[in-house]
Amino acid sequence: MATRRQARTAVVGLLYAYDLGNRNISKFSDEIFESDKIRNKQRDFSKKLFNGTIKNLETIDEEIQRHLAKDWNYNSIGKVEKAILRLGTYEIMIEKVDKRIIINEAIELAKALADDKSPRFINAILDAIEV
Repeated sequence: MATRRQARTAVVGLLYAYDLGNRNISKFSDEIFESDKIRNKQRDFSKKLFNGTIKNLETIDEEIQRHLAKDWNYNSIGKVEKAILRLGTYEIMIEKVDKRIIINEAIELAKALADDKSPRFINAILDAIEV
């Protein structure tokens, strides 16, 4: 059975694809989850995270932008980092999951999927998100 981190990793992939312009990626989510061996409760969890993030995308993006340094342009954030931030912000703001858990998960995702500077950047933004 897949772990929640594996489920979140798959969701980051879906959000990344969505951000690249593949608006129909949700149609392929079951195939993607199956190939990653994400089944049953973890598949439901993954779908809830992906669909919830997409449904609340405007609010999530506004919240992330509020916490960027003044000299940062939201569009200059890497797509992987943006996907991790969007998922983390969704879980903190909408799902009300313990912020410490989500920040830890996001940092681990950034270490695995993004560049060396990303974990600190993601930590700073998510830590500023208000519950």
